[in-house]
Amino acid sequence: MHLPDSLSGWLELLESRHAVQIQLGLDRVSRVRDALDVRSDAVVITVGGTNGKGSTCAMLEAILLAAGYRVGCYTSPHLLRYNERVRIDGREVDDQMLADAFRAVEEARGETPLTYFEHGTLAACWAFSSAPLDVVILEVGLGGRLDAVNAIDSDCAIVTGIALDHMDWLGDTREKIGFEKAGIFRAGRPAICSDPMAPATLVDHARAIGADLKLVGEDFGFSGDRTQWTWWSKGGARRGGLAYPALRGANQLLNASAVLMALEMLRQRIPVSMQAVRQGLMLVELPGRFQVLPGRPSVVLDVAHNPQAAGVLSENLSNMGFFPETWAVLGMLADKDVEGVVKLIQDRVDHWMLVSLPGARGLSAERLEQRLRSVGVRGDIQRFESPAEGYAAARKTAGEGDRIVAFGSFLTVADVLAFARAARH
Repeated sequence: MHLPDSLSGWLELLESRHAVQIQLGLDRVSRVRDALDVRSDAVVITVGGTNGKGSTCAMLEAILLAAGYRVGCYTSPHLLRYNERVRIDGREVDDQMLADAFRAVEEARGETPLTYFEHGTLAACWAFSSAPLDVVILEVGLGGRLDAVNAIDSDCAIVTGIALDHMDWLGDTREKIGFEKAGIFRAGRPAICSDPMAPATLVDHARAIGADLKLVGEDFGFSGDRTQWTWWSKGGARRGGLAYPALRGANQLLNASAVLMALEMLRQRIPVSMQAVRQGLMLVELPGRFQVLPGRPSVVLDVAHNPQAAGVLSENLSNMGFFPETWAVLGMLADKDVEGVVKLIQDRVDHWMLVSLPGARGLSAERLEQRLRSVGVRGDIQRFESPAEGYAAARKTAGEGDRIVAFGSFLTVADVLAFARAARH
C-alpha cells in the first residue's frame, strides 16, 4: 500500500480508515507503543478532567517555557489546524514532522488497528522523542483510565473539573465519571484534583493505589483581591503577589492553583522561579476559551458544550459589564445536553442565531431550535446552515455596543474564528 507523503494525506487516510471514532481501551495502543519504542527522559505531566484541561495545559506550558525548559505539549481537539495539537517549545510542529510521525506509527503498528486519536497520540510521542525535551504535557482525550494518553506513564497527573459529559462512554453520574478520570493517577506519584467537590470514587481510587493525592481547598488553594492573588499549600509553600492569569474567567484560578501544586510537587526535578510563574501566567494564551476578539461589537468565543462549562460562561458574561443586546451563535452536537446548556445561559441572551453542524453527530439548526423551544426559549430565533453564516448575520445586525457570543462546540468556534480572521485580512 502506498503511504501518504503529506500531512493532509495522512489525516484523510486516518479519518477514512477506522469506522469507530471512539474505541476506549489500552491494549492496542500499548502494543504499538512498545513496537514504536519511543524513549525520553522528560518529566511527563498528564492532565484529565471534563472542563479546564486545555487551560491547565496552556498554563503549565507557558510557565515551564518561561522557566527555560524545553517543553512538548499534546492537546486535542484542534480549532483550525491539526498542528495545534502537537507543540514543541511553544511552536506547532510542522507538517513534515507530523507526516514522518504518522508514518513511523504506521510502520510500527503491523496488523494492530488504531483509531484516529490513538494514531495521533502515538505520533505526538514519536515527535517528542525526537527532541531533547525536559517536560512533556499530555492532555487526555476522553475519560482517563482507558484513554490512549494513559498508555504513557506519567510522573504527575492533574484532574480538573468533573461534570456530566460523554456519558455513553464514561457513565451517567459524577461518581462513575470521577473513577474514570482517576485512572490517570499513579502509585506513589503526585495526583492533583482541582474540582472543589472531588467525587468520592476519585479520592478512594487515589488512596487505594497509594497515589500522593492533593485536593483543592484541602491541601492547596488560593485567595485574592481585585488586583492580585496568592497560592498556598498545606505544606507551607506560598506564592503571593501573582497577577491574574491572562486567560479570562474566575474559574481560571482553580486551574492555576492545580498547576502551581503540580510544580511544587515536582520542584526537585523541574524547579520553577516566581518570575517564571508570573511571566507564564501573564503571557498564557488559549484560543476559544472565553476569548474576546478585538473591535466592536464585542465578540466572545467559548467552546463550552456541557452544563458546567455553560454555567462558567454565563458567570463570565455577567462580569463583562453592560451590553444593550447579546447575540448567541449556537451550534451543538446531538449527543450533548443541549437543554442543560441552554437553561444556564438563556437569561444572558437576547437573540439566538442557531447554526447547523456537519457530520453524523452534528445537530441541524432546525432540530436545535426544537430543543430550545422545549425548555421554554422564546423570542428572536433564527436558523443558519453554518456557524460562519450565523456569525456574519449577527455582525450585520448587532449594534456597535452589543455583544456576540459564539459557543456550543469546538466546531462552532473554529468556523467562526476562521471566518473572523479571514474578514480581518
